[in-house]
Amino acid sequence: MPAAHADSAHARDDPKTLTGMEKAAVIVLALGEENAVRIFTHMTDDEIREISQTMAGLGTVGAGVVEKLFVEFVDQIASSGSLIGSLESTERLLAKVLGKERVENIMEDIRGPAGRTMWDKLANVSEAVLASYLKNEYPQTVAVVVSKIKPAHAARVLAQLPEGFAMEVILRMLRMESVQKDVLDDIERILKTEFMSNLARTNRRDPHEAMAEIFNNLDRSAETRFIGSLEERNHESAEKIKSLMFTFEDFTRLDGGAIQSILRAVDKNKLPLALKGTSEELKTLFFKNMSERAARLLREDIASLGPTRLHDIEEAQNNIAKAAKDLAAKGEIIIAKNSEEDQLVY
Repeated sequence: MPAAHADSAHARDDPKTLTGMEKAAVIVLALGEENAVRIFTHMTDDEIREISQTMAGLGTVGAGVVEKLFVEFVDQIASSGSLIGSLESTERLLAKVLGKERVENIMEDIRGPAGRTMWDKLANVSEAVLASYLKNEYPQTVAVVVSKIKPAHAARVLAQLPEGFAMEVILRMLRMESVQKDVLDDIERILKTEFMSNLARTNRRDPHEAMAEIFNNLDRSAETRFIGSLEERNHESAEKIKSLMFTFEDFTRLDGGAIQSILRAVDKNKLPLALKGTSEELKTLFFKNMSERAARLLREDIASLGPTRLHDIEEAQNNIAKAAKDLAAKGEIIIAKNSEEDQLVY
């Protein structure tokens, strides 16, 4: 028995001896409890049971093994461009049994907002995105669209349109009688072929984006190690992931309006911890976008913290950076990825 135990311990220092399930178990454990829970929500009970049993029997896994497995995982994603269960693999499967047009229609529905009818789908599109499209249409067309969506959503869309254009839409809505079916069919067809199909293509996810999110959730030391190792294996992918990552330090590039939007969305109790030890420039950016009283209280809270673990500070900073990305996902702010527009706007 002691000899067998020694062999097992040795195996945990060599990633080549790990099975596929053991590799998966190591990666899930390394991602931490919060991210593991999210992964489990997408698995069946049998899959959860199998990977849990594997976790329980892993024993000690060397830091070098964990690092190599992550690099291997990133490298495979970067080179293959898809994962089992992804939109791309689903599209390839459908293409083997269905015609091209049917596949395109099905994939547009999958990638686009949820909903059975076009108007149901529009209800799940953010007002900023919808208004950005509608402002280039004829006021009469916009009047029909706005009249078909829910009043609360319609109000938010109108508020996002240029004032003069929005008033023209309102006047046409007031004069509008019942819309003929062929006109409504034409508008639905245009929305599907132009707006929804473009939105679906926009929603196709680059695997580097998914990996950037994972890296954003790693602690700083692990993130640095993995990026460094990936640069040695695949420099191009490493650079692309770094360009897609959004960290707390990136807040220095944001304008006041974006900071105020983020401040309204974050847990205020995490701010003192997140700002402790950061540059004066970053602290000042937050202070000047708050009331004088709130800024004074925040300064006092930061000063009263005393010695603090670096891990706790990084966790608070990651939570606030995640809140910014959540706002972007809802369409309330935009995180530009172009190097010339590398800032948040709202």
